[in-house]
Amino acid sequence: MARFAPLFSGSSGNSTFFGSATEGILIDAGMNAKQLTLALDRVGVDPKTLRGIFITHEHSDHISGLRVFASKNGLPVWATKGTINYLEKHGHLTGVGETEILPADGVSFDTMRITPFRTSHDAAESVGYRVEFADGRIAALATDTGIATPEVLHGVRGADLVLLESNHDVRMLRNGPYPYPLQQRILSRLGHLSNTDCAAVAVNLLEHGTTRFILGHLSRQNNTPEEARRVTLNALTGEGGEEGEDFLLSVAPPAGGEMTVF
Repeated sequence: MARFAPLFSGSSGNSTFFGSATEGILIDAGMNAKQLTLALDRVGVDPKTLRGIFITHEHSDHISGLRVFASKNGLPVWATKGTINYLEKHGHLTGVGETEILPADGVSFDTMRITPFRTSHDAAESVGYRVEFADGRIAALATDTGIATPEVLHGVRGADLVLLESNHDVRMLRNGPYPYPLQQRILSRLGHLSNTDCAAVAVNLLEHGTTRFILGHLSRQNNTPEEARRVTLNALTGEGGEEGEDFLLSVAPPAGGEMTVF
């Protein structure tokens, strides 16, 4: 059976486990190596069973623990060419034994296949990921994208479980402490999905068979878990869906997410 655990999610750091009973991967390593190791231990995952670390993009909340954790555990790092080039240029892969440029059609291991899809973000070459398991289950991760492009929708559509960005409440952002240029960056096509944007994508996914929604990458300053969940829940139920019957909805905590088997 497929397994999923959001180890860290939000402004301070991001890392997510996807796997089966025998192997797994990390998507992003945005906390230090000790924290990543402890988080994996909490959900019962031995780092020795990991097949690699897949990076969405080079921002610090996604790579801060990458170099040490990958080198300590002998793990290959997979990313797009643009991201690999950036990481190498800035020393984030020093001491890492193996780096791999992701082919557009993905990479396969014994029980899972991981395929990237481009996202719309202010990074070198950012992506989300679709993970297909040998038992037919599909999971996907789509965060750090200013808009849900057709490529993003294609990447997540049909997945049983999706970790979807619900970064900010627009009103809170507009009236919060962030300077105007930063507000504009977050709201732009290269920024982050708002709660309302996320809800619209969730409705589309529900219509195409997704039954498990995990809201992630919430801003500490410009959102709350309660508000993010409320907006998406209202959208899903407004389309006739019933929570617990047609779908499950949760919010990934900043740290200490639990393992889901599906």
